[in-house]
Amino acid sequence: MLAVLSAASQAVAQTPAAGNAERGRALFQQSCALCHPTGQAGAPGATPAASAAANALPGPILAGVVGRPSASVPNYGYTPALTAAHLTWDTATLDRFLSGPTILVPGTVMPVPVPDATDRRDLIAFLATLRPALPPTPGLDVSAMPRKATPGDYPNDAPGVHHRIEVAKLPAPFATVSARINARTSPQPDGAKLSVPAGFQVKLFLAGLSGPRLMRTAPNGDIFIAETAQNRIRVLRAADGADAPTENSVYADHLTGPFGIAFYPAVNPQWVYVANLNSVVRFPYHAGDLKASGPAETIVPLLADSTAGHTTRDVGFSLDGRRMFISVGSGSNVAEGIPAKTPEEIRAWEASHARGSAWGFEANRADVLVGDPAGQGIKIFATGIRNPVGLAVQPGTGEVWVATNERDALGDELVPDYVTHVKEGGYYGWPWYYMGNNEDPRHPGKRPDLAKETIVPDVPLQAHSAPLQLTFYPASVSGPSAFPAEYRGDIFVASHGSWNRSGRTGTKVIRIHLQNGKSTGEYEDFMTGFVIDDARVWGRPVGVTVAHDGALLVSDDANGTLWRVSTSR
Repeated sequence: MLAVLSAASQAVAQTPAAGNAERGRALFQQSCALCHPTGQAGAPGATPAASAAANALPGPILAGVVGRPSASVPNYGYTPALTAAHLTWDTATLDRFLSGPTILVPGTVMPVPVPDATDRRDLIAFLATLRPALPPTPGLDVSAMPRKATPGDYPNDAPGVHHRIEVAKLPAPFATVSARINARTSPQPDGAKLSVPAGFQVKLFLAGLSGPRLMRTAPNGDIFIAETAQNRIRVLRAADGADAPTENSVYADHLTGPFGIAFYPAVNPQWVYVANLNSVVRFPYHAGDLKASGPAETIVPLLADSTAGHTTRDVGFSLDGRRMFISVGSGSNVAEGIPAKTPEEIRAWEASHARGSAWGFEANRADVLVGDPAGQGIKIFATGIRNPVGLAVQPGTGEVWVATNERDALGDELVPDYVTHVKEGGYYGWPWYYMGNNEDPRHPGKRPDLAKETIVPDVPLQAHSAPLQLTFYPASVSGPSAFPAEYRGDIFVASHGSWNRSGRTGTKVIRIHLQNGKSTGEYEDFMTGFVIDDARVWGRPVGVTVAHDGALLVSDDANGTLWRVSTSR
């Protein structure tokens, strides 16, 4: 949650702010600990594994944050906006930032404010108690460590390279240290280019966007894009075969962390649905609208009681139009600090929720929800899915598929991310198990009743790849840029790239070939070339959608660009 709250951890914090630091500690655990280490894991009594796990998080260490300059933790990939802000994180500035991150620092990637003044005061009081960071634990400086190259490392990526993660051959937890190498976005190096399979070409389609994320293609061919950090949806229009759009307009703004987009009904849609951070809204729609023709109507006012942690929500509809599916990610890495329940209490909880559903601050999180298109009858469809960022309904079969970011801090090869179809009533492991009956060592013996119920996903991916949006290539496309027949019905997935792995992985677009609508468990690289080295990238794919003419469009939120992949004829 404090995605850009940081400072150099080399000096003692100022006098604590007036507030309840203990309450602030609880708020931090529920709302911020998914991304930010405190830097205190090396305290006396902490095991090396605990220290590594606690500090292997994507956000910068917050030790000594109060009183320090912004954007000053060494080797962390800050946004240009925060780097240029030249702030000092005193209590007043922290309060202003937390109340409205994008107001104080336009362009920040922190999507969620802390609107309650008491919550802010208590959080700041807790942050003020954090000591300066301890010296790095020997052996955790990954850049200085020898490591064994694996097939999942980015130098082995190339269009057409096949990958298969064998669940039976996964290593034990903590077989390697839990690395933290946040990708620093650098300018595209001279001569660097993207690679696609023979017979295809990739070109820059549009630049100058603000953090483009998920994309969806309307039935008329318009491209809708979530600019999540700017709280808006943009729409583009391009002629078939064109190398650039001819129309570029903000369709709707003043949203709250929008990500998922869907059109309803599928034929001649009358609505555009948008999944916000904690709600689903819809706008009246007529084919060709470049701006919303009416105000947002709230369909689902509250998805969960908490919004911390994973913030992306996706939305889609069943083929018959009767059901609406919504994906909601977890509030933490692995439900650290979730209150204990007796077996009797667990049975009572699951009777009113769903088998394998978490509780406490994780209630109604890490799952796929289902209801009707009017937002009525919302209930849990499937559980134990840590962060199902992208959701799509498979043409032909009607099955719901998700692209999932699994948990961190167990080592380079754990836990595999995945793409899978989702079984109604199914349980997929989080937080107690992973990849079947592999128990998470951070919850030993907590849920033996679920060991044999955990579903192994269809396509495990290299751990820490961070798959985001997925899309099915249509079975019937007749445009000038249409892909060959063997791609019809396959899945394309945009992978944002790793941070919790000593060798960079992901940061590419992959293809999952389906045979008669089913996966083989294998996937292959489709578009590669964004990575410079283990610490630097020049782009990060997020969204994938198929244009009206059959081209594949890919969004890159690091540089605000869209790329167009088409057949080369």
